[in-house]
Amino acid sequence: MLVRKIGIDLGTCNSLAFVPGKGVVVNEPSVVAVSILENKVIAVGLEAKKMIGRTPDTIKVYRPLRDGVIAEYKITEAMLKYFIEKSLGRWSFFKPDLVVGVPAGITSTEKRAVIEASTLAGAKNVYLTKEPVLAAIGAGIPINSCSGHMVVDIGGGTSEVAVLSLGGIVTYYSLRTAGDKLDESIVEYIKKNYKLAIGIQTAEDIKIKIGTAIPVKEEMTMNVRGRDIILGLPRNIDINSNAVAEAMTGTLDEIIKSIRQVLRDTPPELSADIMDKGMVVTGGGALLREIDVLISESTGVPCFIAEDPLTCVARGTSEVLDHIDTYKRSIMIKK
Repeated sequence: MLVRKIGIDLGTCNSLAFVPGKGVVVNEPSVVAVSILENKVIAVGLEAKKMIGRTPDTIKVYRPLRDGVIAEYKITEAMLKYFIEKSLGRWSFFKPDLVVGVPAGITSTEKRAVIEASTLAGAKNVYLTKEPVLAAIGAGIPINSCSGHMVVDIGGGTSEVAVLSLGGIVTYYSLRTAGDKLDESIVEYIKKNYKLAIGIQTAEDIKIKIGTAIPVKEEMTMNVRGRDIILGLPRNIDINSNAVAEAMTGTLDEIIKSIRQVLRDTPPELSADIMDKGMVVTGGGALLREIDVLISESTGVPCFIAEDPLTCVARGTSEVLDHIDTYKRSIMIKK
């Protein structure tokens, strides 16, 4: 099968590539390892992530995207090239069309950086589409209807909250607080309350395995290993779900505030639609236990988790590629 179209969810934590007819063909961390001596990329994705915190001075590990946008231009280009080659297959000579998901609040400079990096990585045409639109399409929301729909896309670097109607965004809030900030809050909490230093990787592991958005009756416990801040020696502690929920409270409150802000800015007619249908949560943050309960209790609006929320944006890119004319109002730039 000749691959001429690829949809890419270029995420701060993970990037996904979607090929029509094949589904998600790449789902790897947005991490690149570079040999400083040779100035050469030695690993991308999962292999590079394994190196975080374990490299000698001659190897540097980058996370080239920060808060949903490009922070390390050349490294992002190398990562995109890797994802494109993996999607196309080693011997493909075609330059594909790309649909790339970007934050709704992206600046014109940040847009140009994504387009140029994608073009240099081997793309023929690059279409930038706002992530809330792609997330809604991937979640099966009929965004071209005249009724209002609300989507909350919680990724690694950004949380995107948007109300959509007639194929476009009516009101939105783009918050550069998401999964990464949740990990950082766990690191700080354990440092303050247990006098133990842990890495971001360990914090992410804690969040995934036992994390919950609100306190729960049936707690889970996890043994965590780190470095004692006072003695400087390795030490183990046990941490439970409710302690993790307490650690993440401040960051989750920021996300809730952004949802409330969008609800306040929504026209009354669309507000009625949202109360009737509820809002849909997508992105990796939707996998946090009880996140839908927290949002629903905090806003008074019904809340649902999308099916396979992690791949919603990637699946949305595929739908846009197949129906460019239908979704042209949602397309931001073509080159």
